[in-house]
Amino acid sequence: MHAITIEEPGGPEALVWAEVADPVAGEGEVLVDVAASAVNRADVLQRQGFYDPPPGASRHPGLECSGRIAALGPGVSGWAVGDEVCALLGGGGYSERVAVPAGQLLPVPAGVDLVTAAALPEVVCTVWSNVFMVAGLRPGETLLVHGGSSGIGTMAIQLAKAVGARVAVTAGGPEKLARCKELGADVLIDYREQDFVAEVRTATGGSGADVILDIMGAKYLARNLDALAVNGRLAVIGLQGGVKAELNLGALLAKRAAITATSLRARPLEEKAAIVAAVREHVWPLVAAGRVNPVVHGSFPMREAPEAHRTLESSTHVGKLLLTT
Repeated sequence: MHAITIEEPGGPEALVWAEVADPVAGEGEVLVDVAASAVNRADVLQRQGFYDPPPGASRHPGLECSGRIAALGPGVSGWAVGDEVCALLGGGGYSERVAVPAGQLLPVPAGVDLVTAAALPEVVCTVWSNVFMVAGLRPGETLLVHGGSSGIGTMAIQLAKAVGARVAVTAGGPEKLARCKELGADVLIDYREQDFVAEVRTATGGSGADVILDIMGAKYLARNLDALAVNGRLAVIGLQGGVKAELNLGALLAKRAAITATSLRARPLEEKAAIVAAVREHVWPLVAAGRVNPVVHGSFPMREAPEAHRTLESSTHVGKLLLTT
């Protein structure tokens, strides 16, 4: 088969479409003929040499895919050859075929075509696990989403609105904010021109956000704490703004607030399976009903992964970028 390989870390040109060995389905795994994968920030970090796959995962980039089951490994039940699926991966989405633990498979939801389904697994599992399973967002609360026009952001807006929460977003420029508004965002903040702490406080009558979904890390830590409500929860899922910052524990105590930081890729298989099962139970009915939809900016042939990475790094897109086989 063919896959995107990374012989040496570097820029987008480090991504090379090459012939590689076919994967084999092990115990509890299935083989999926890939129809599409999606581009994530984690793929960029892996390309640059900063984010290796977990032990046992494919060395090829790609944290999600859609396709058809080609073969079942030993011990797999509940799935059949030919089933159309999408999957959360530890790696290997940028390839023509990938081995997937059965617990990380999802059926393609009703109303979504096979290629577009590749835009769902990583963002849905990330948002549901952090905003709902960990931070416990409830109806009537306010969620602040940094990077509202990203793949993660566009999904977080829709899921929060679907459960009856109010959503504030930061994004760069009026066009991206307009798209966030179309998806349901209530409070629109241009981080280039506005202070998100002041805007959130104004929008909430001074109380602040109950939950913040943050992709920036160190750069926003102190300001996120200022923007939190009493009993607020800050969920850190990205480090685009650095890894080290000082934290005022007194302010954290005064607000009785909580800070969590999680990654998805390196979690044990049983934890990933639990998240996938929760997504299938709670989110898939919303997708099938058309209340939550994948947002896709565009697609590239998989061999053109370098160009897709350049587009992602330019931050000119809204939603997800797909790679098709």
